[in-house]
Amino acid sequence: MLLLAASVIFVNAERRRLIEVIPDSVKKAWKDWELEVLILGSLIFQIVLILLGKHRQRVAKLWIRMILWTSYLLADWIAIVALGIISQNTLDKCKQTSVDDKSKDELMSFWAPFMLLHLGGPDTITAYSLEDNELWLRHLVGLIIQSGLTFYILLVSLPGSSWLPFLSLFIFISGLIKFSERTCALCSAKIENLRDSMLTSSDPGPNYAKFMEEYTLKKAEGFYVMADEVKEISLPIDHSYPIDHSYHEGKDKLLLIREAFDQFQTFKRLFVDLILSFQDRDNSRFYFKQLLPKEAFDVIEAELGFAYDTFYTKAPVIFTPLGCILRVVTCSCTFFSLISFSLCTERLKYHKLDLILTYLLLVVAILLEIYALIVLLYSDWTKNWLSKGKAEGKFCQSVLLNILCLRRSNKMRWSNCTPQYNLLSYCVEFKPPRCYRFQKLFRINELLEKHKYKKYEQVSLELKDLIFNHFKNFAGEHNNELDHPVLCTSRGSTALAKNDCSSLVWSTEVEFDQSFLIWHIATDLCYYTDDGSTRSIKSKQISKQLSDYMLYLLVVCPFMLPIGLGMIRFRDTCAEAKEFFTERKVGKDLKIACRKLLTVNTEVGPAKVKGDRSKSVLFDACILAKSLQEKGNKRKWKIISEVWVEMLAYAATHCRGNHHAQQLRKGGELLTHVWLLMAHLGITEQFQINRGHARAKLIVK
Repeated sequence: MLLLAASVIFVNAERRRLIEVIPDSVKKAWKDWELEVLILGSLIFQIVLILLGKHRQRVAKLWIRMILWTSYLLADWIAIVALGIISQNTLDKCKQTSVDDKSKDELMSFWAPFMLLHLGGPDTITAYSLEDNELWLRHLVGLIIQSGLTFYILLVSLPGSSWLPFLSLFIFISGLIKFSERTCALCSAKIENLRDSMLTSSDPGPNYAKFMEEYTLKKAEGFYVMADEVKEISLPIDHSYPIDHSYHEGKDKLLLIREAFDQFQTFKRLFVDLILSFQDRDNSRFYFKQLLPKEAFDVIEAELGFAYDTFYTKAPVIFTPLGCILRVVTCSCTFFSLISFSLCTERLKYHKLDLILTYLLLVVAILLEIYALIVLLYSDWTKNWLSKGKAEGKFCQSVLLNILCLRRSNKMRWSNCTPQYNLLSYCVEFKPPRCYRFQKLFRINELLEKHKYKKYEQVSLELKDLIFNHFKNFAGEHNNELDHPVLCTSRGSTALAKNDCSSLVWSTEVEFDQSFLIWHIATDLCYYTDDGSTRSIKSKQISKQLSDYMLYLLVVCPFMLPIGLGMIRFRDTCAEAKEFFTERKVGKDLKIACRKLLTVNTEVGPAKVKGDRSKSVLFDACILAKSLQEKGNKRKWKIISEVWVEMLAYAATHCRGNHHAQQLRKGGELLTHVWLLMAHLGITEQFQINRGHARAKLIVK
């Protein structure tokens, strides 16, 4: 306790000393303008959030996340601090009688509800991450306290002849609605609340006790009694999905959005680890088997867009009858306040800069409302609602839909890229930075290295074709749902068996992280030592892209993989590769490095020489690469590409739904698209209801 008291005294003394260092002129200027600076900062952060909030769904770059993260944290803090300063100044000045003080006090009271409006945040971002949804109770407490404080400021400023406090009530209503919408959106997007909202009513099943009573009674009466099972008739597959392979053009793209929304209403249960029924599987599989690869991925892209909005925006709250009414109210209040203030203001009464700031608050609020309205109007939620109204013959919705369709939209719903990380390239190019010890001291060296050596590749149509056709063919060949977990657990063994490569199965029977590290290095060794005749082989580029993408997941997103000792193996392998390249003086040429590795004699297994303390798999990969080189170019790359698709499938199905949801805010992951595609084709372990109730009947003889 004495130490704590001493530390508090020391901190206060140092703070007073620091204040004494600051010149009086600076302190006076800050005291005079601190509120204006904070309000201006709050405005800037609101603009950043509304412009970039939705943009992060389509951009995988780190810089946009850093800007958003900073803005998201500071926006609320600045608004709360500004509101606190206004309340303190209002209380201090309410007893003063000078004209200047009262005019300044009136404007400050008018600014207070704008801070409440800013705390409500834009529609395009309510949560920066899923963890923010878990803190919805904190926002509820903040809503009660900040709205109460704002209302108190308005009450204190009411006495007097000015009309400005009454005009503040309209902004207060708008801010209260916005803040309430944000709190409701956070509450509804919390994983537990979302799961509870999807749970069906409890199902006790057929009355077993009553059935057995009747069974026992009949048996006691001397009858021969037998229980015969009568299977419940399952619902027929929904064949109502109209398939038009030109729907990605023009107005027919609305059909895609409607179908994606309907599918999302069923498959959103996967994000909260709920199971799906056999009817869900059969209906979805029937629909997706009729699609072309691009169409299937477009539907999934739209589905994940709805998922992003559900977890990170106000869309689920806004796109309700009450939400639409409240949006009209907020827009009307803001417009009315701007018009009234412009017409009734006695401009000479207020300080010029304060008046400019007030107009800025009003105009920016209006512009943000207009921008938000445009974003909502062109959102997939609006198009889905309008397309259903058109299908039902509603004239107004049909007309509005035709107007929206005049503007062709080719917007991306995700980044459509796969980050790349290559082990051998990292080892060859690695060069410790000048301030490496400083970085290592603060443990930021690994973070910087991850992003320094990371690259991006666009997801090509050829890659989508390969993935979709692989899963579609598997689903067609294995109609029995009991066979589907095979692809979820094969990790490449199925592809090797299909291509008569039983001698390579050893590379897939080890732990998953060990297996894909071996295949990653082997893919590189084959890629960089091939001759120029293989450039036209599409599966070669696809294999390389998937290989580097999987290593990126291990290094940067290990929570998405069942990695085990993955990072230990990665570091040990990097250490051995760096040591080998240094000894052989390979320089920066990756092709030479790969050729040098393949010249090493691997007749004796690495484990016999090295033991099991080091987890490096460098020369295990060399053994695999030499075996693959014997298969011929086309066959070799066909095998490698199919193995990587199966490893991708294994990783996708073993990643939890909340981790997939978390990545939606970072531009999305190909792994998430594969996960959802597999679920639509019935290739998942989350279809656990294989049949309906078994109805039993008594046969009495």
